[in-house]
Amino acid sequence: MLRPVEIEAYGLLLRPWEEGDAPDMLRGLTDRDYLRWNPPAAEPVEDIEGAIDFVRTRALGWRRGETASFAVLEDGVVRGSINVNSIDPRTGSGRVGYWTLPEARGRRLASRALEACTRWAFRDLGLHRLELGHAVGNDASCGVARRCGYAYEGTLRDALPDVDGGFLTVHLHARLTTDPAPDVTTARTAARADGRTRDR
Repeated sequence: MLRPVEIEAYGLLLRPWEEGDAPDMLRGLTDRDYLRWNPPAAEPVEDIEGAIDFVRTRALGWRRGETASFAVLEDGVVRGSINVNSIDPRTGSGRVGYWTLPEARGRRLASRALEACTRWAFRDLGLHRLELGHAVGNDASCGVARRCGYAYEGTLRDALPDVDGGFLTVHLHARLTTDPAPDVTTARTAARADGRTRDR
């Protein structure tokens, strides 16, 4: 079991998803760009009830110790999502994933959220390696990986199914706890780089 926490860093608040966030979750999971770059879900989220159920699975991931899933808030408003998935204490590894709502793009919000979450996972979860995969052609996600010090490690051919019944080739990036931590701060993000956490 993982203890749910809140993280404050880089002008953002990362906190566990709540059922009241379901409208934002629905917008994120039905966004055209999200659907373009992510494999279709076994049970697609198409309405508010489905979004509520999906939020509940995020809470279950915390309880099982498998996934740490955060809503990303800026100025008190949900702007996106970031997760550490496939957490394996035995190998000290996990996988990160993120998305942002359309109005939050272009301001390095995903980079700030990823850096805050990465530092937390290394420091508080004791992980050694985090992997990040994105579909080839998703240049915005590749930029987030590079800005946050996730080194490119290779290409995974036809690694993800796509919405058209084909497959997406994936670029694999990874960061180790021993890698240098980048500076993703900007003029408007004066919060401490190492972040502040508090129990939920």
